[in-house]
Amino acid sequence: MLNFTIRRMVISIPTLLFISLVIFLLLELAPGDPMAQVPLTVPAEVKEKMREALGLGQPIHIRYVKWLNQFFVIEPLNLIDYYAGTGFAEGKLRVISWQTRSPVMDIVVQRMPQTLWVVGMAYIIGVLIALPIGIISAYRQYSIFDQAGTFISMVGFSVPPFFSGVLVIVIFAVNLGWFPSIYNTLHVVNDWPSFVVQLKQMVMPVMVLALQTTAQVSRYMRASMLDNLGQDFTRTARAKGLRESQVVMVHVLRNSMIPVVTVIALGVPAVFGGAIITEQVFKVNGIGQLLITAIQANDLPMVLTLTFIFAILIVVFNLIADILYGLLDPRIRYD
Repeated sequence: MLNFTIRRMVISIPTLLFISLVIFLLLELAPGDPMAQVPLTVPAEVKEKMREALGLGQPIHIRYVKWLNQFFVIEPLNLIDYYAGTGFAEGKLRVISWQTRSPVMDIVVQRMPQTLWVVGMAYIIGVLIALPIGIISAYRQYSIFDQAGTFISMVGFSVPPFFSGVLVIVIFAVNLGWFPSIYNTLHVVNDWPSFVVQLKQMVMPVMVLALQTTAQVSRYMRASMLDNLGQDFTRTARAKGLRESQVVMVHVLRNSMIPVVTVIALGVPAVFGGAIITEQVFKVNGIGQLLITAIQANDLPMVLTLTFIFAILIVVFNLIADILYGLLDPRIRYD
């Protein structure tokens, strides 16, 4: 198992490098110039100095190395300094956002906690709700509970977040007045009342994101449980006189979790993608909203960075899913 994990981690490095190169080259071909918004009265030599300050006057391979360097927080290397032939000063390898004129990673680090608060909480709650719904729905197939769970799952699959987000705002914020309609990212939690305010403003965006997660995971959990409830090992466990709770929760559930692990692990990047729309609806100042504003402002360095972060999430959680396979199913031998 350890050898497999090390091999997959080693393979992930060139995979991510290839993905980063493809993303970088594709967006380099995209039209757009940060100097397009500069007034025509600005002299040409001033515009050229502004381009150099943003690092646009350097060769494409140097800009690619600079862009990768920001993910590892490495100080400027003498080798790159020599290779570029431009005499980088301290910190010159930091990629600058065209929109804000600030280092890209500094902005991402500032926005990330807001997204993790909302997305992380929504995903954990969604999975914790989905697993028991799927288990009970499969064990009590065609019951009222199963039919209600199927209906909720269909709603969660069918309703996009930009519609469900507006709907919950109208119901719970406008009509009932229970929760604030806009997420206050400047709110600081330092006592119990401020913690209650934080919970209230998180309820609606978490509800919208958790609905999609619950719908997807519960359907996979139900289908996997139904498949294993009819297997020979289940009948053998019952014939041995085991309690029904042991049969379902130990033998059936463990085998049923194997395909569900893939859905849960690979659903993390997907829920981050869903947060792009949800953060726009609830005005959450996270990386999802940052990506939308960067695309609208044609801020290619920011779009490059955020896109590659999503790629890193996909590769990492693929690796986590493979490792969990071996832990859940002893029949899978990676070594």
